[in-house]
Amino acid sequence: MVNQNKIIALRMERQHLTRKANETEYMDLYRDTQPGQNVYWNGFGDPPSLTYRADFNDIEFNRERQRTHALIKGRFTGGNLGWIIPEDMELFACLFRKPLDKPTDRQLALLELIEREGPLNIKQMKESTGMLVKEITPSLHRLQEAFLIYEDQYDGEWDRGWYKFPEMFPDVDLTKYSRIESLKILLHRFAYCHVLFDVDMAKSFYKLSGKEIKAAIESLVTEDIFTKLDGGYMLKSDFEILQTYSGEIPKFVHAMHRNDFLVKSNEHKLKEKYTHLYPDTLYYMLIDGEFRGAVVGKFRYTPEVEDIILDLTDDKATAKKDEILQAVHGLCGSSNKIKRYQGVEL
Repeated sequence: MVNQNKIIALRMERQHLTRKANETEYMDLYRDTQPGQNVYWNGFGDPPSLTYRADFNDIEFNRERQRTHALIKGRFTGGNLGWIIPEDMELFACLFRKPLDKPTDRQLALLELIEREGPLNIKQMKESTGMLVKEITPSLHRLQEAFLIYEDQYDGEWDRGWYKFPEMFPDVDLTKYSRIESLKILLHRFAYCHVLFDVDMAKSFYKLSGKEIKAAIESLVTEDIFTKLDGGYMLKSDFEILQTYSGEIPKFVHAMHRNDFLVKSNEHKLKEKYTHLYPDTLYYMLIDGEFRGAVVGKFRYTPEVEDIILDLTDDKATAKKDEILQAVHGLCGSSNKIKRYQGVEL
């Protein structure tokens, strides 16, 4: 039997929410939580961030990594944009590549243009083809998902070049791994970061079918790498670690943005648990290692916070009120008014 509090404590330790990561530790954590994304809504156009986890400014750190191509952009989970380390391009491409089996005339025209005259930006493509931007953009995205072209975004500028994928990555083998081989590698990392996880969590984060994820997990169980526990799975080595692990759950309050690794892998449960009638869920509240509430309102130029909904007892919600309000202000900005707390006007 493994104590649930020990699992939470080890998870928070590995997420560096107990002790912030130095640069070396951060690089390992980033690799294991890829693909990285920027802060949802607030960080549009910014580099990715593992918010709260670094003992340095990781946005600026990752900005430099983007500039030097130590972080590269692609369409991975569900066709969404994300940033990975170039060493893992084969791994992610082999799992997430969507071959272009039935190309459209527009897709072929743009691919031939880039192969013939690239690199090109969208304005140049518009001038060469006469297509509208709204016609060009989705075609580029589909070619990007097929790993036929690459968008070289190494800074925050909009005037980005699109290259032939082999031109940017001549040594990348798009058939190096089978899908299940690449998925097993990523699930090993996923398990390490979460300590205990289930199929739905992996499905939520990687945007893959439950059937495919379950097959990879069962293979890892057969290989004696994963073990089953409480309806979920963990590394067998972690099961042994937890027998003598003495870490304790840290006491903290964080407002977690919607692109956060922990939010994305629990999104299916969080959406169901924290329902409301407001237009948007702005953040989720991570309190002492567990999700215990949601910040709701409307995303505009800045987030408009209508209410903070918690599943804490009244006494605990009162005791932690100032800390929770401070955490929300820390992410949305101190000038943004929070209108209600647990439905009561402030």
